[in-house]
Amino acid sequence: MPNWKKLFVESNIPEKLAPLKELSKNLWWVWNTETRELFAKIDEEIWEESAHNPIVLLEQVSYQRFKQLEHNEAFILEMDEIYERFQNYQKEREQKVGPKIAYFSMEYGLHDSLKIFSGGLGILAGDYLKEASDSKANLVAVGLLYRYGYFKQVISLQGDQMANYEAQQFSKIPVQPAFDKDGNWVHVEVEYPGRVIHAQVWEVKIGSVSLYLLDADFDANNENDRFVTHHLYGGDNENRLKQEMLLGLGGIRALKKLGHTDADIYHCNEGHAAMIGLERIHNLVVEDKLTYAEAKEVVRASTLFTTHTPVPAGHDSFHQDLFAMYMKDYPGKINLNWDEFVMLGKVAPYEDHFNMSFLAANLSQGINGVSMLHGDVSKDILRPLFQGYLSEELNIGYVTNGVHYSTWTAKEWKAIHLKYFGKDFTNNQLDFDLWDKIYKVPDQEIWDLKQNLRSKLIDYIKGRFTDNWVKRNENPKLITEVLSSLNPKALTIGFARRFATYKRAHLLFRNLDRLAEIVNNPDRPVQFIFAGKAHPADKAGQDLIKYIVEISKRPEFLGKILFLQNYDMNLAKQLLQGVDIWLNTPTRPLEASGTSGEKGVMNGTLHFSVLDGWWVEGYKEGAGWALPLERSYDVQDFQDELDAQTIYNLFEDEIVPAFYNRNSNDVPEEWVGYIKKTQAQVAPNFTTSRMIRDYQERFYVPQAERGKLLKADDFKLAREMVSWKSKIAEKWDDIEVRELEIADGITNAIRIGEDYPAQVVLDLKGLSPDEIGVEIVMTENGGGDDPELVECKEFNMLKTEDGLTTYKLDLHLTHPGAYNYAIRMFPKNALLPHRQDFNYLRWL
Repeated sequence: MPNWKKLFVESNIPEKLAPLKELSKNLWWVWNTETRELFAKIDEEIWEESAHNPIVLLEQVSYQRFKQLEHNEAFILEMDEIYERFQNYQKEREQKVGPKIAYFSMEYGLHDSLKIFSGGLGILAGDYLKEASDSKANLVAVGLLYRYGYFKQVISLQGDQMANYEAQQFSKIPVQPAFDKDGNWVHVEVEYPGRVIHAQVWEVKIGSVSLYLLDADFDANNENDRFVTHHLYGGDNENRLKQEMLLGLGGIRALKKLGHTDADIYHCNEGHAAMIGLERIHNLVVEDKLTYAEAKEVVRASTLFTTHTPVPAGHDSFHQDLFAMYMKDYPGKINLNWDEFVMLGKVAPYEDHFNMSFLAANLSQGINGVSMLHGDVSKDILRPLFQGYLSEELNIGYVTNGVHYSTWTAKEWKAIHLKYFGKDFTNNQLDFDLWDKIYKVPDQEIWDLKQNLRSKLIDYIKGRFTDNWVKRNENPKLITEVLSSLNPKALTIGFARRFATYKRAHLLFRNLDRLAEIVNNPDRPVQFIFAGKAHPADKAGQDLIKYIVEISKRPEFLGKILFLQNYDMNLAKQLLQGVDIWLNTPTRPLEASGTSGEKGVMNGTLHFSVLDGWWVEGYKEGAGWALPLERSYDVQDFQDELDAQTIYNLFEDEIVPAFYNRNSNDVPEEWVGYIKKTQAQVAPNFTTSRMIRDYQERFYVPQAERGKLLKADDFKLAREMVSWKSKIAEKWDDIEVRELEIADGITNAIRIGEDYPAQVVLDLKGLSPDEIGVEIVMTENGGGDDPELVECKEFNMLKTEDGLTTYKLDLHLTHPGAYNYAIRMFPKNALLPHRQDFNYLRWL
């Protein structure tokens, strides 16, 4: 037998083509149309086979082809122009703007070639990094590098989802070892029970932004620990804890070794990264000799926690026994005992799980949801942490998610925008007046563009569909019938997202006879394209996919209902750009934000959704369609039936007629009007340009300013705030209520417009009157478990006499009704960023 030995042959790109190699290793090309087209010109067949991965492309192209390109003057000229543009782009970003941000996320959706994402959370984080580069934000990011990432979806003949995991070869993706200032490849260690896990750090360049990824899959670790970075969200709950320890504790250690120790803000994108706060407290305790309380003060001021989860069960938690097995030694590092430590992730001592979102919230001054509605939902979920406060009072804000315009917008639309909005439009997306220029574009031009994109989509689907169905040995006759039924002129609806049951993909199929009538109208045909993955553990979601596949094979739905397997970023782009309507039917309020529809509106794709997530803020009459805001039925099945009937009615009465009613030039003027209003009044509000501006203004800048104040003069203010809080805490329970009185008493009716004096007298036990506030809180809802805030009025300090402080308020009511009221006191300090920063409250 031969004695085989390995021989590695690297691609030998001629020196004249060297810029191609540099361009391939920075993901700037992902959102630069001209660069992607340049790579495609090298070899279109390999470009498609490599799933648009330029690193693989450059490895597989023959040396002879490179020699041809070396003498192709047109190609060289185009390459040099693009490379110069890239160099200028990078040079313009040598000077960053705003506070320095360290951004942590479990997943990032940057491109299909880098399999470190599963869905919306990752795509959002990837878009955010691209925008951070475009906006010159001073940001570095941290995540994990998964060997297998998320699964590749294959649909069987019977419609069953099968999950295939394909290992990433790191030499074929845009990652490079991350080196410290001395040129050493950075490695970090995290303590697990009885051992240490080692992680090597890789760097991904996204324009001017660096993303650092930790990888445990190498020989220094045992097999179980190597598995930690095999799969995104893979394995059991113990593996998830190991991943989150590596991301949080290891991520901070990696930044420290890389020299990124001076961030102003640490942005925790979802609770997965909550342990960054613990490691930062440890560093301040050890290196700056702060107490735990002082270190926590500094860490809270400079941490922002973004939650994306709209249901309590969606927040990661770990049983206290499992958590103790891995973290039992950590409290000693920050001078806490175990009982104090675990309360960072609990509401009450008797709870048996440690909640990562509670940890993140307890160690963050800023907390936000990802849409206006989700901000309110997050207040309800996190309210147990802030006993005594009503949901409306919590200092939990929101920044509605956006999408990266340059990544998701079709080149045809970019050309229209360049032509009518101005050549520098991409740098001025926040100038909403520019978007209004869409009204100047001739209807014919917009309609031709949409027709072209729909035709491209149908061609793409036919190719992808045929290939997949042949591979699974589908009946050739069935394939032919489906392909012949797909119509590039028909009204085309897209429904593509994660297949969770709350997304309600089944709504469309409540009445199959009525649906068949809609799609089979010979004069006004309609077709629906479905795609999406169900989590491997979500049997209900997988059953829903199977159900849709089965329906799509019925004779009346062949080529009218289609399910496309393996929903990825490339398929998403084709669908979002090519369909006419993006359909979304979640159960309200379970859609935290949703961004796929935002990508659609950038491409003149109209949105039809429940008023949930971003669509509550985005919907404008005449720019898409919406299901009603409020529920009509408490029983979900009845509500589903009503929503399904509403969907059918809207298609029959409004949507289909608007699409097919044409003028003498065969242009649907009403439909194009919808497109124009969508681009003028909806799209500009949902870009990542707007999103990053909101983060800067609402969180980054104010928190960075306070963080610097706390650190100044050897943490002088941090120490003073801890001292003050300790003083308040020591005397809080001893404060005595000597008198509490409201004129006429609570049982008598109060007349509108008249003043009723209220008075509270307290023995503050030596505290200053300025340090204690008193207020009356009025609610309605009959005193139920979830009262609604009506009004909150603070008393004025009237006098201090004989050790007693009198607070007075003239109660002046202007609205009739039956209310509940209560009086409470709270600590006051002008340097507190908000009330819940010092979570002391006492009802009197």
